[in-house]
Amino acid sequence: MIKKTVLFSIALLVLIGTIVAIKVVQIRTLISAKQPAQREAVSTALVKREHWQQSLTSVGSLSAVQGVTVAAELDGKIVELDFEAGSEVKSGDILLRQDTSVEEAQLRAAESGVDLARINLQRTRELFSKATVSQSQLDTDAAAEKQAIAAADNIRATIAKKTIKAPFSGRLGIRLVNLGQSLKAGDQIVSLQALNPIFVDFYLPQQDLAQVTTGLVVRIKSDAFPKEAIEGKVTAINPDVDTSTRNVRVQATLENSGGRLHPGMYVDVSVELPVVDDVLTIPATSVLYAPFGDTVYVVDEKVNADTGEKQLIVRQQIVRLGLRQGDFVAVGSGLKEGDTIVTSGVFRLRPGGEVSVNNPLAPDAKLAPKPSDS
Repeated sequence: MIKKTVLFSIALLVLIGTIVAIKVVQIRTLISAKQPAQREAVSTALVKREHWQQSLTSVGSLSAVQGVTVAAELDGKIVELDFEAGSEVKSGDILLRQDTSVEEAQLRAAESGVDLARINLQRTRELFSKATVSQSQLDTDAAAEKQAIAAADNIRATIAKKTIKAPFSGRLGIRLVNLGQSLKAGDQIVSLQALNPIFVDFYLPQQDLAQVTTGLVVRIKSDAFPKEAIEGKVTAINPDVDTSTRNVRVQATLENSGGRLHPGMYVDVSVELPVVDDVLTIPATSVLYAPFGDTVYVVDEKVNADTGEKQLIVRQQIVRLGLRQGDFVAVGSGLKEGDTIVTSGVFRLRPGGEVSVNNPLAPDAKLAPKPSDS
């Protein structure tokens, strides 16, 4: 029995040893076999030379060329409302009337006083011509006429102030009063804003002041119209610099015929300078950003010494980057015009690796991207 057990154990060990030996031989064979290098699929682009317009960027806010909150000048009850909230009005249009019944009665009395003073003065002049009254009486009656006219004019001015008119053409805001309401002097009635044209106010650092002059083109973008850039021109530059921030206030004027831009809106501002840079550009997606230096992968064509086939090999190149515009970035050094660089798939690459190019699915980089394609 023991002999059979020993023989069985020996046979089992021989079988296991044989299997292990076979596997070792197979693994060594696989290791020694030369495996073809795996090619990474990437998209590429050429380094191009372009002319970029220099610009200064800032943030600003819109303000009306003319804007006021129309208010009551005198106390009085509203007896007539002649405007609708949000409507367009012209200069001189009547907005509301206050009760002037008391002033109108006073005016009639004052006008009667003017008539009487005028008659008395005329009579005195006739008598003075006949030397029956003194010069002093003539002067007194002339002064009385002027006082009567002034008293009547004062009442007319009060009536005019209680007829509130639009001081300039523009768009009205929300009505703040109601018919029959008693107003106090200074009570707000409605906002009136002239929206076309419209101002954009923004600040630039003092070091940029020498580059900015009136007449430069300004483009703004707003969250309200993200796909559209609205153009205007610089019309005013503050002569003084803010002592706390060392910034200078700049104002540009924009066309706003559609009335879409409103005072108080926040906008991004770009001032185009008359300077054009000659730069080498690459898509921003091709750059690997790192603390030790920014790099790109350059694609070189080489011939395989063993097979004679052409291969696309990548090398990692350190670059110095400049300004960015849209989906592109300028390169100061490290590349030359016409170099082929990898634009997508860079994170899968290693220096000296072989790649294959697949450009149909590459992202379309644009100098002025819109939110739908950026």
